[in-house]
Amino acid sequence: MPDTLYRGRFAPSPNGPLHFGSLLTAVGSYLDARSHQGEWLVRIENLDPPREVPGSSQDILQTLESFGLYWDGPIVYQGQRHDAYAEALDQLGKLQLLYPCACSRRDLQAHVLGTTIGRIYPGTCRAGIPKGRSRCSTRVRVGNASVQFVDRSLGLIEEDLAAEVGDFVLQRADGLFAYQLAVVIDDADQKITDVVRGMDLLASTGRQIYLQQVLNLPTPRYLHLPIVVNQAGEKLSKQTHAPAIDPADPVPPLIAALRCLGQTVPHEVENARLREFWEWAVTAWKPAQIPCTGDVMVQN
Repeated sequence: MPDTLYRGRFAPSPNGPLHFGSLLTAVGSYLDARSHQGEWLVRIENLDPPREVPGSSQDILQTLESFGLYWDGPIVYQGQRHDAYAEALDQLGKLQLLYPCACSRRDLQAHVLGTTIGRIYPGTCRAGIPKGRSRCSTRVRVGNASVQFVDRSLGLIEEDLAAEVGDFVLQRADGLFAYQLAVVIDDADQKITDVVRGMDLLASTGRQIYLQQVLNLPTPRYLHLPIVVNQAGEKLSKQTHAPAIDPADPVPPLIAALRCLGQTVPHEVENARLREFWEWAVTAWKPAQIPCTGDVMVQN
């Protein structure tokens, strides 16, 4: 793939301010794009209005700019793209791959089958909704689908969707579209060639590639980065009370992010101005040095 065709993206959810874990992902995806002389897009994944914190989208964008993370093209907001997701759902329906499901979260939690990425859907409603139950969601059939892909850091990944996931939800009971569908449609529409994101989304990749295949959409290359955890081993997030990053002095946290990504940072770079830091970082980026351990710990 010629470098000039590279299109990457950073896709934060507006559920709170940008924290260090999100900064690490932004830095990794940005450097990978710029080191390939490619484009770096920003998409706001505001699929779930009840979880959205007012003002977070603008705060995230301002924080990115404060850290010198400038994007290409217009910002895409998933909350404005429901028609595109509905069209894809209609296409899957015509392929006879969808069915209504009456199973609630409580039903699934009670089911004995489970893996590290969640409960395996047992197919309760595959042949029809049980008598006396009403529709809760829409699921896609996976059949005997097995997915393989090569992660640029982790190597060959294989997933048996039927055995490890089962049929999965594409539209929730409240009518909201699922992340798995939205991200596939957005990546295709934005012509994304390379997805660089956190290791916590590795488990979603098989489902997304399956949707790409049945919808006849291109599959980008994937590079999953280590996630940042606190001293309790919890992923940094709003739920774990991760503090917002301070944009007042951006170079030190940027250097910390690079070191978490396995990059060697010379001492002279520690005193660099922001523009000088990025000029150095783009040329020094080495994806082969990214740790494959899954997570890195930071001090609170």
